[in-house]
Amino acid sequence: MTITDIAAKIRNIPDFPKPGILFKDITPLLADAEALAATTAHLSLPFAGQRIDAVVGMESRGFLLGPAIAMKLSAGFVPVRKPGKLPYKTLSATYELEYGTDSIEIHEDAIFKGANIVIHDDVVATGGTALAATELVQRLGGKIVGYSFIIELSFLDGASKLTSIAPVHSLIKV
Repeated sequence: MTITDIAAKIRNIPDFPKPGILFKDITPLLADAEALAATTAHLSLPFAGQRIDAVVGMESRGFLLGPAIAMKLSAGFVPVRKPGKLPYKTLSATYELEYGTDSIEIHEDAIFKGANIVIHDDVVATGGTALAATELVQRLGGKIVGYSFIIELSFLDGASKLTSIAPVHSLIKV
């Protein structure tokens, strides 16, 4: 299945979660077994043959394919969640997104010093979430070896904030 075929499985929802936002809904992609498998394969490919210790996925849609990418890379999966959702001691980072501010947390023992990390989410918009996750991983001593996104909202230029840290791999650029 080609990237064009995968892109056709993503629908646009205008004015969600607030007026002026064009939401990229990946649920049709997730419902199609062939598209889901192809998307996971395409997202894993840039990191094949590298030593990846963990894939860090952001709540909530980074949880959907992050574990599958981790399995393909023989790596672990580390969830990064909204405040108060993780049961153990956490580190926190606050960031800006295209429609406000938010915070994320990671368990303080989730990443070992020197670990090679891929950060995954469904969409990169302003880059704020990925930068906050980067801060958390780096505070724990991890090394970002790359970023993985299904969709890049190029007009918001968020990926450019990440490229000085590690390569950015986006399947679909809009």
